[in-house]
Amino acid sequence: MVTAETLPPPSPAVRPRSGRAGIVVGIGIGLLLMVGAAAALPRKTALPVAGFRVINTFPHDPQAFSQGLAVAEGTLYEGTGQNGESSLREVDLVTGRVQRFVPLANDYFGEGVTVLGDRIYQVTWKNRLGLIYDRKTLAPVSSFRYTGEGWGLTTDGEQLILSDGTSVIRFLDTKSFEVTKRIDVRAAGQRVDKLNELEFIDGEIWANIWYADRIARISPKTGEVTGWVDLSTLYPVRDRPSREHVLNGIAYDATAKRLFVTGKLWPKLYEISVVDKP
Repeated sequence: MVTAETLPPPSPAVRPRSGRAGIVVGIGIGLLLMVGAAAALPRKTALPVAGFRVINTFPHDPQAFSQGLAVAEGTLYEGTGQNGESSLREVDLVTGRVQRFVPLANDYFGEGVTVLGDRIYQVTWKNRLGLIYDRKTLAPVSSFRYTGEGWGLTTDGEQLILSDGTSVIRFLDTKSFEVTKRIDVRAAGQRVDKLNELEFIDGEIWANIWYADRIARISPKTGEVTGWVDLSTLYPVRDRPSREHVLNGIAYDATAKRLFVTGKLWPKLYEISVVDKP
């Protein structure tokens, strides 16, 4: 940068008027060029934020620390957390009654679940262990390993899709359970972390954000958030018994085109439709 201190002292006989004028003109041109360059940059547009409409309300076990939710052929499957209380459940969607229940070992903290074919997959928080069940009997049939933590789990029909509480989502091969792809989730250039329960809906990954009453809609190809669903008024914070009663549970019935959401220790399961905000 040119400053008054770096300029040579003026000659007593010649005053550097033209030099100062040149500097001023140069600075002016530079500013104009910077403004022009800034104008040429793509502008960041605000991501769309959708609202919701409640279609149906169903009972939900208020003791269920919901960590994963999935629907297959009209049956609801739920994974719950907390050491000593974790489980996999088959739930009657309409009544909320638990029809079958598989407890996890006391040192396992259950997390996300998903259904693929005749198998149910469930991950654990810090054990780096995934559990595989027969969907007809809920009998454990196998397990698999992964690195890092397990938070949310879904499938695109071919691979498992895993979140770990960061901004990274991993795709796992269902035979080797090796990572086939990673995406870094960003919204308008900023990383979105605390990605929790996941669901694959019509070509998008939907993700709960831990301690936030909103769902991110994510491109599985780029990791870019394409929009948000605001659920802050579904079960308002002021009505919840504790801070842990957070939104966490997304299930989509692709056949009937029905979307269900709930939360940890919530007394209700909601069927909703996504609508534009007024």
